[in-house]
Amino acid sequence: MIKTCIIGASGYAGADLANIIQHHPEFELAALYVSANSADAGKLLGDIHPKWFNQITLPLTPIDESNLGSLANNFDLIFLATPHEASHVWMPELTSGKAVIMDLSGAFRIKNKDVFEQFYGFAHTASDLLSQAVYGLADWHQEQIKQADLVAVPGCYPTASLTALKPLQQNGFLESAHLPIINAVSGVSGAGRKAALGTSFTEVSLTAYGVLGHRHQPEISEYLGAPVIFTPHLGNFKRGILATITVKLQDGVTAEQISAAYESSYTNNPIVRLRNTWPKIDDVANTPFCDLFWKFDPESGYLVVTSAIDNLLKGAASQAVQCANLRFGFDSHLGLVASKLQKGLVN
Repeated sequence: MIKTCIIGASGYAGADLANIIQHHPEFELAALYVSANSADAGKLLGDIHPKWFNQITLPLTPIDESNLGSLANNFDLIFLATPHEASHVWMPELTSGKAVIMDLSGAFRIKNKDVFEQFYGFAHTASDLLSQAVYGLADWHQEQIKQADLVAVPGCYPTASLTALKPLQQNGFLESAHLPIINAVSGVSGAGRKAALGTSFTEVSLTAYGVLGHRHQPEISEYLGAPVIFTPHLGNFKRGILATITVKLQDGVTAEQISAAYESSYTNNPIVRLRNTWPKIDDVANTPFCDLFWKFDPESGYLVVTSAIDNLLKGAASQAVQCANLRFGFDSHLGLVASKLQKGLVN
């Protein structure tokens, strides 16, 4: 068994990650950590997240920031479900031993340090690690992930957007003079577990935010290889993302070519499901799937594609496990689509 721990286990994504690892046939959930000053320190995960009551009985141990190197040598696999700043500061020590690191924060996703500082608000000082980190888009970067000791797990919005757009870009279908326009709506869990008035369920209606300045825009553009216009929205529901994307295609591209591009990319992928109807968030909430559907207007050359994911699973925890599976030589979907786990993922 691969000895595994989670740092930042009390948050929404961390708790879902703990549940997946608890049921995984190859990974041993050996420890759960929270920050030293966390109000959750010393409690059981099931007391913080009652849906896992009596299923995960490990305590939430306060992490010793002065001895991170011991974790690097005591574990084979470490998941970081931590704030960007913490991942950035802790990573040099956490990568000093044998452990493979799966980082769910944004600290090592964007390669350009100037762009990173502009969108994250602090300077990136770990240049060597930034250059070594592999972007964990698990359905596209399999070979790179298999060789990586530090994986930067993508953001939830980029996962939904890139899964929809990559087949088009890889086949040269996108018209470069017309930027893809991404309108995506996320549930309130995307803001994290910490209470805040602006993301309170009773305060949220449906609103755009981060317009023309959200940190996921440069992330999407970097790994698509083309600029985009990305507008996120906050919706009055708990979890999930629905991204509706409008693109202009090159002259002469046919509906048959579009279908072939998506089918060749995802037909043998048990995580990405090609739909014959428009997906909705209820179809993917509490699952590791990404559902796609599209419609093409051959007269105008415009294509609309919709992508639906669970922001905490495919957009965070389950994609991190996909990456870990690839890194340790397993099928990408191991422990994610089995019936036993699917029951565990349902609230």
